[in-house]
Amino acid sequence: MKKVISIVLNDFVNDSRVLKEATSLASSGYKVTVVALHNDELPEREVLQGIDVHRIKLVSRNWSKMTPIKLLKYLELSIKMIKKYKEIDIIHCNDIGPLPIAYIIKTLTKNKVKIIYDAHEYETEMNGLKGLRKKVVSIIERFLINKVDKVITVSNSIANEYVRLYNIEKPGLVLNCPHYKEISAHDKFREKFLIEKNVKIFLYQGSLTKGRGLELILEVFTTIHKEAVLVVMGYGPLVQTVVSYSEKYSNIFYHEAVSPDVLLQYTSSADIGICLIEDVCLSYRYSLPNKFFEYAMAGLPIITNNLIEVKQIAEKYRCGWVMKEDSPNILKGLVNEIVDMDLEPIKENVKRMTKEYNWENQEKVLLNIYAGVHK
Repeated sequence: MKKVISIVLNDFVNDSRVLKEATSLASSGYKVTVVALHNDELPEREVLQGIDVHRIKLVSRNWSKMTPIKLLKYLELSIKMIKKYKEIDIIHCNDIGPLPIAYIIKTLTKNKVKIIYDAHEYETEMNGLKGLRKKVVSIIERFLINKVDKVITVSNSIANEYVRLYNIEKPGLVLNCPHYKEISAHDKFREKFLIEKNVKIFLYQGSLTKGRGLELILEVFTTIHKEAVLVVMGYGPLVQTVVSYSEKYSNIFYHEAVSPDVLLQYTSSADIGICLIEDVCLSYRYSLPNKFFEYAMAGLPIITNNLIEVKQIAEKYRCGWVMKEDSPNILKGLVNEIVDMDLEPIKENVKRMTKEYNWENQEKVLLNIYAGVHK
């Protein structure tokens, strides 16, 4: 049985991609451990959906966030991981953070350990990455990407960029799709917020952060007077902004984030999903957000914007509406049109799209990649 560690440099609470990959590997005969960071609110060891999770305690975890101290934290983590995880077969690096640690382990084991680099974004072009930090990340990735055994990423455009930048074999594409399910519509939002049946519910779900179109969406719904409401579900730095809007406007509601196992029940309680990632960095421009696929799996037509990857799918399957530009007037006009539409024909297209874009198909790609790495 091949031993795999999947490393994340977070607390591993709501990382659905990592958990799906781990469970798929485990069901195919791999011994998988997710290795994460510990905090006092979480157990050091637990089992999630049959997957062993080991959160590593750092003496330095609560020290200063100054750069030299961050380097000390990383050094402590590296030493503890190298001591603990030399007797393994494959290291699955989620994002670039764990990559230097994996390379050291591979070197110490004389290349017996294989490395899979899973770039969840366009790592050197992420939102907010700039200056010295961006240069360091770029140097690390350029140096190490030829040392790994396989690269995986999340969209065709990002894969092509990695080929262009580093002259490597095209990365494998494992998209952020949910498991295929035939979801019945629920009414959780109508019941919680007492929303009438004739009112269409527009849903924003996911990270409440800048760069996701949330502020534009909130602004537009302050001007909507037809039978339409906005539900914002998630967590993040903008949660208080959303709460303040919900307190001031009767057609805007905030719902806290829910666990992945019940997420689609809540998603299916809306009528339309909104996915407006802003074109503020190349990572966003080339993105294929998991919420785009979550909306679809829950049966929702989707409002999206003119980004390359989501536009291609939305137009191919006619599963929603593509905004030509991120304009309040365009979004407002579109919402007002949708309120009077019969959505059933579009929902049929959404169902057709999910037959291709689901985790069962992505799992096949993942397992083929692993088979090629350890053959």
